[in-house]
Amino acid sequence: MLPAPRVARTETAATLAVDDLSVHYGGVRAVRSISFSVQPGASVGIIGANGAGKTSTLKALMGLVPRGGGRIMLGERDLTRVRARDMVRHGIGYVPEGRHVFPGLTVEKNLLLGAYARRWDAETRGTLVEVHELFPVLGEMSQRLAGALSGGQQQMLSIGRALMAKPRILLLDEPSMGLSPKLVGEILSALKRLREEGMSLLLVEQNAKLTFGATSHCLVMENGSVAMTGTSDALSRDIRVRQIYLGL
Repeated sequence: MLPAPRVARTETAATLAVDDLSVHYGGVRAVRSISFSVQPGASVGIIGANGAGKTSTLKALMGLVPRGGGRIMLGERDLTRVRARDMVRHGIGYVPEGRHVFPGLTVEKNLLLGAYARRWDAETRGTLVEVHELFPVLGEMSQRLAGALSGGQQQMLSIGRALMAKPRILLLDEPSMGLSPKLVGEILSALKRLREEGMSLLLVEQNAKLTFGATSHCLVMENGSVAMTGTSDALSRDIRVRQIYLGL
């Protein structure tokens, strides 16, 4: 059995607090004044149908789309006006929808790019070892071009790249998209290991089963608003949620 990864451990855990966040695209209001928090070491999921506002919420947190209002705090630091390119320096790790690896670079170089805000020292080299422990295939294929990896392997690479920055909280957007059930299971196992190690997670997914398995609490978004909140266990047993999102 592989040792539990240490990559999730951090001495600077902090609460992510989102207050009254809105997103507008022209005249369309994609996210409508939502508020929530992710406590240190907690794992929170956001589920909902296409167009519910899930991805827009993550992109707004990262500063990738204009915010129509709201405040974003990580611990005592106000990140509301921090530029997207600087968010990683403040402890926000981001795994985008669609993976977006650098296909012409090796797996190793993709991972090292995730550590661009850190010094190349023993601690950073240790993080690389820990990522390889979490996803052994990345170590085995370190010199292979990222574009030659399967979709599931690229998803592991995208997660590993974000972890190289040693984030306080990891934001993941649809990590199961396009993957086979077997690979979805492997991603779920990795997220559970990170959760057990104390990594704070904010997971956006259409796959409600994966979300409930990887998180302790969940938000259900509909039409840009939060329609329901609760523990993942309670929501997974809610009749309406089971009918709409679990097909039961």
